[in-house]
Amino acid sequence: MDNLTITFGGLVAVDRVSINVKPGSIFSIIGPNGAGKTTIFNCISGLYKPDSGAIFFKGEDIIGLKPHRIAQKGISRTFQNIELFSRMTVMENLMLGRHIHMKTGIWTGATFFRRGSSAAKDEIKHRERVEHIIDLLDLQAARNQFVGGLPYGTQKLVELGRALALEPKLLLLDEPSAGMNSEEKQDLIFWVKDIQDELGVTILLIEHDMKMVMDISDRILAINFGKPITEGNPEEVQKHPEVLKAYLGEDDIE
Repeated sequence: MDNLTITFGGLVAVDRVSINVKPGSIFSIIGPNGAGKTTIFNCISGLYKPDSGAIFFKGEDIIGLKPHRIAQKGISRTFQNIELFSRMTVMENLMLGRHIHMKTGIWTGATFFRRGSSAAKDEIKHRERVEHIIDLLDLQAARNQFVGGLPYGTQKLVELGRALALEPKLLLLDEPSAGMNSEEKQDLIFWVKDIQDELGVTILLIEHDMKMVMDISDRILAINFGKPITEGNPEEVQKHPEVLKAYLGEDDIE
């Protein structure tokens, strides 16, 4: 991402932000509410079109592409507010994350119950992929439960699972631990590391829990009012005087 800038009604939400995320790494963006973090995610995922700058993914500038085209290229995301179908089961929500990989349409899908049909084979393949995600995130007990009846922390995991179902190369996590208790947050740290190590997924993270950020990040960018303050490894960032003053507070990073 190079010199990304976007304004809303004269307000500069993101001001010439540049980052270079190493493949296979965990890169975190920190800052107070309103700093422009989610706006950056919205630009990367195609929801917003920036005024200037470039966003390169696999050597291609993806600015101007529709969100579904960006997803097809291997970028998926979670949201601050849960965006699940509450009256569908965990399995059904995760299967929706496979939609860009499904080859069967509505007419071929009607032949699903015919043994050996292309739709049946397609369904089996995608369910196997989803079962792997369910095992990875320890969602076995919730597999056939309606999402709306699950605890908030579990719903956040389901949303993470749906993003993984797309088989991303780059995963954007927008405050994944929000609403979780301390035990759930600790489990989430292990799952995020597993996603990085076992699946080889590059992760771009927005997170307010500074302990989590410092524990799992390879590099961190701190921003305020849309402008970069500093970038570096966790040790460097947590010692930066402007970061200590604006975001963390010394008690938060001990």
